[in-house]
Amino acid sequence: MTYRISYAPPADDTLAKMARTETFKAAVERTLGVDPYGHGSIALGKDADRREATIHGVFLRYYVSGSILTVTVVRLIPAP
Repeated sequence: MTYRISYAPPADDTLAKMARTETFKAAVERTLGVDPYGHGSIALGKDADRREATIHGVFLRYYVSGSILTVTVVRLIPAP
């Protein structure tokens, strides 16, 4: 099972400003696209589908939709 990765407008804006965007997106596909509940991610509060993780030094906040197999990245914070 593979999840489709989408980026909400605020995350997409940050992504456009980052260096090595394609490398980062490929890493997200390999990790969250395969297992959005793994990769050291943690649930936020009681909602297991609202999560955060760090990939390639970038902090991500995202939502998982198991019914339509989509991960929506809502926030990116790159390392300084």
